[in-house]
Amino acid sequence: MTFEPVPQRPDLPALEEQVLELWRDGEVFRRTVAGTEGGAPFRFYDGPPTANGRPGVHHVEARVFKDVFPRYRTMKGEHALRKAGWDCHGIPVELEVERELGFTRKRQIEEYGVAEFNARCRASVTRYVREFEELTERTGYWVDTADAYWTMSPEYVQSVWWSLKTLWERGLIYQDRRVVPYCPRCGTALSDHEVAQGYREVDDPSIYVRFPLLSGPLGPEGENASLLVWTTMPWTLVPATAAVVSEDIRYVLARGGRAGGHLVVLAADRVEAALGEGAEILREVAVAELAGSRYQAPFDFVGPGSADDPEGDPASWRIVVVDDFVETGQGTGIVHTGAAFGEDDFRVAKDNGLPVVVPVTSEGRFDERAGPYAGMFIRDADALIIDSLRENDLLTGEGTYRHTFPFCWRCDSPLFYYAKPSWFIATTRFRETFLADNAEVDWRPAHIRDGRYGDWLANNVDWALSRERYWGTPLPLWRCDGCDEIAAVGSLAELGELAGRDLSALDPHRPYVDDITLGCRGCGGTMTRVPEVIDAWYDSGAMPFAQFGYPHAPGSEERFAAAYPADYICEAIDQTRGWFYSLQAVGTLLFGHTAYVRSLCLGHIVDEDGRKMSKSAGNVLDPWDLVGRYGADALRWVLLVEGNPWQSRRVGDKALEEATRKVLLTLWNTYYFFVTYARLDGWTPDRAAPPPAERPVLDRYVLAELADVTAAVDAALADFDVTAAGRRLSGFVSDLSNWYLRCSRDRFWNTDPDAPGGDSGAAFATLHTCLVTLARLLAPVTPFLAETLYQNLARSADPGAPASVHMTPFPAGDTSVADDGLRAAVEAARRLVTLGREARSNAGIGVRQPLRRAIVAVPGGLQDRFGEVKPVIAAELNVKEIQSAGAGSGPVSHAVKPNFRALGATFGKRTKAVAEAIRAADPEVLAAAMDGDGPLEVVADGETVALEPDHLQVSEVPVVGWQVNRDGPYSIALDVAVDPGLRREGLARELIRLVNDLRKRHGFGFADRVAVLLAVKDDPEGDIAVMLTEHAPAIARNVLADELSVGPVADSAEQVPLGAGHIAIDLR
Repeated sequence: MTFEPVPQRPDLPALEEQVLELWRDGEVFRRTVAGTEGGAPFRFYDGPPTANGRPGVHHVEARVFKDVFPRYRTMKGEHALRKAGWDCHGIPVELEVERELGFTRKRQIEEYGVAEFNARCRASVTRYVREFEELTERTGYWVDTADAYWTMSPEYVQSVWWSLKTLWERGLIYQDRRVVPYCPRCGTALSDHEVAQGYREVDDPSIYVRFPLLSGPLGPEGENASLLVWTTMPWTLVPATAAVVSEDIRYVLARGGRAGGHLVVLAADRVEAALGEGAEILREVAVAELAGSRYQAPFDFVGPGSADDPEGDPASWRIVVVDDFVETGQGTGIVHTGAAFGEDDFRVAKDNGLPVVVPVTSEGRFDERAGPYAGMFIRDADALIIDSLRENDLLTGEGTYRHTFPFCWRCDSPLFYYAKPSWFIATTRFRETFLADNAEVDWRPAHIRDGRYGDWLANNVDWALSRERYWGTPLPLWRCDGCDEIAAVGSLAELGELAGRDLSALDPHRPYVDDITLGCRGCGGTMTRVPEVIDAWYDSGAMPFAQFGYPHAPGSEERFAAAYPADYICEAIDQTRGWFYSLQAVGTLLFGHTAYVRSLCLGHIVDEDGRKMSKSAGNVLDPWDLVGRYGADALRWVLLVEGNPWQSRRVGDKALEEATRKVLLTLWNTYYFFVTYARLDGWTPDRAAPPPAERPVLDRYVLAELADVTAAVDAALADFDVTAAGRRLSGFVSDLSNWYLRCSRDRFWNTDPDAPGGDSGAAFATLHTCLVTLARLLAPVTPFLAETLYQNLARSADPGAPASVHMTPFPAGDTSVADDGLRAAVEAARRLVTLGREARSNAGIGVRQPLRRAIVAVPGGLQDRFGEVKPVIAAELNVKEIQSAGAGSGPVSHAVKPNFRALGATFGKRTKAVAEAIRAADPEVLAAAMDGDGPLEVVADGETVALEPDHLQVSEVPVVGWQVNRDGPYSIALDVAVDPGLRREGLARELIRLVNDLRKRHGFGFADRVAVLLAVKDDPEGDIAVMLTEHAPAIARNVLADELSVGPVADSAEQVPLGAGHIAIDLR
């Protein structure tokens, strides 16, 4: 069976659509998994993307890295189950629906109706999952979407409930009033690992404020001084209830500078920064002089006797307290504290019995207690607050301060810290276990383990689990309204048993689960569910077991045991604060060890200028557009190979065009050449060919190179290094096209085995082996092109071959053809060819002009095999004869000078004598010694002195009639004298090029025979006429001419310059 014809210019996206149809019709993915059943397991977890919008290029990046290694492992015979997953809950989904509904505030959801809102969330997720599924298939990510896990499914939710009940029973879930990161737009607390994903640099106000002291030695009855406080959040001055100093800081009383005539207390080493020039330190101030003193707050909207402290003692408000959290790296060494709005503030308030003032609503707005600022968003009040401070002469300095500030990782609103009741998981109890487990994980890159991620674990805080939202896994805790007893529920069946009715069909979401009440077995009271849902990161962290409905679903325990822990997971690097952490935390809390043994972190996608992609910048790329124009393989190649995975990846037209041109089309051109000539020749893989060991040198070389590349790619993919694998593959694709095929092209024409070079059978067999092996090597990386090549090169010739390239075993390097000696010799030949072409260029002689001879030198270790490649060098350089020279020798003379700088460093006072000895020595002997031929030494003052190469400056002077070029121990000398016979042969080669160019322009096919009529129009040196007589048979053979004649031609014949004359060419 012959090969199917191949287009010279392929439509890669269209070809990929054909491959997709082949995979669908043949159920190829399912069959690859079924075919490895019983093989060693390769455990893989698909980190679930949040289905809250259309997938972007960054989603494609993660999905191709998730695809490449399971594909490879499957071809290695391992059983790689790939279960897709969708993250369905959480703020991201809610925000998308809020945007669709035009909501801007959380309370609008309750007005709309929680049931209706959650129904829209479910519908939104379903819609976007369909888009993900379509792009997943189109980009070649093989994952089981038919059996995907959805975090919103009842089975998944119940599995999460089981895990939470387990943690509750172990005493690891608790409720506490704490200061937590809070998003006013979303109206909920966030966990620390969520906050860590949203920091960015901002410019905030930087103000220095006086707090006049009202009591103590520095009060009105003493020195009438003020505390000097610095803040970047002016709004926090409204709820402030105390000022904090530290025993570890030296304080002083100062005036002048920006304080003017006011006396202020601040840290001694912050005077210059806070007050500037002209400040004067009057004396030191002991902490005891400050502790317990009362001060006048800038704002007194709330205070003793208010709703915050109805029976409060003025002495417990706005006082100076002592704590060691105060530092002097910034500010003044005195910190004002609003107990409800900072972790340290809250702790200090509890330690000192200070009231907790919360004049801020859950939407981040001042309430009615905040006087003129009531109803304003807290940060929007900053400017008015600063104006008030200025008007009341309390502002001593102002400016701006650039620092990192947390924003909501989803809605982009600025966060603030807020004291409120929340539910927590006691993860800090497991800090050492987390660190010990993490030390065993194979992180890529390795520095993540002890750096970014290790630091995060070392500073682990209890997980803020609860969210005051709607679309999420409900926290399965029911609290009694009588005795405050709490019941944890682990499934709908258990809930039904407690409620006394069948709840198996209940949707385990709000508001339906909120309607279920239980009778308290302790006091007989009514138990209602606590209102919170849980952090969606916990949902995704539960996927190793929840994807199977563990432990409720039949068979789930066995499936989970077989799949835990994962051998490989992969996500963007910011998931060190997200899924990577939640996987480890949930796995360790429930099962005693982390959920994965290897983790690959991916860098971010940026545009071609290195800028982050954003809608506002107008540089967001649509993956469908890229795949539609370039194909998925080109995008996969750029994402997988162009740079280390954890580096930012520049994606755009330039990168995709380069990948297409350099790799995909270079391979395609070789494939096109092979199929075209094999069809012309009638060659098929079942035709007998010489054994590899008996084939010409180029065949043996390329097969040895293929064996080495195969072993290297196999080792790289086994080590999860697709970048190294891709680079070796692209290098071989280039070498196959630009070296092997270029050097062997003529062999594919000559079908007479007895003629010189008549070894087309060996050439076809060798190139076919290379292309089929390349298809299998490339299958994990560029699965579409690999399949296209395989179907035509392997399946068409052998219908009994596996139905897909992905069902073939991954290639193993053929050790029988390994030949490092030959590979080294050919590499030397390639270096010499490069040097020879440069020499030709320097001499102004084109490659088509034959030369008589070249003298070459290579390192001594290559001499044994170098004779095999001399014909290759001769053919590539168009030289009649290649002669070997001793190392470094040739038709050149040498000039040698002493290098005084290097000599001086070695010989000191003897430098002059050694330099004279170098001048007196035979330069040819020294030059030979430089190349390893004999000892590098001279005799100075009667003593033999050993030299180093850098002691000498050696230059070459070519002999007249030769052009020399060298690179270290490699050198070539071309005899550039051109006699009349060589000149005529060069004219014949040039004429062949001219005729073949004309064939292309006239649209003749590769195998079309032609008649060539030539007319010499101008031949001042008589070379053209003689050349046509001498070389007519060779010219006719190389232009596929059945007739080549010299005589009159039509007026339309093309007249072109040739040598010193002109010739007219007519093709028929």
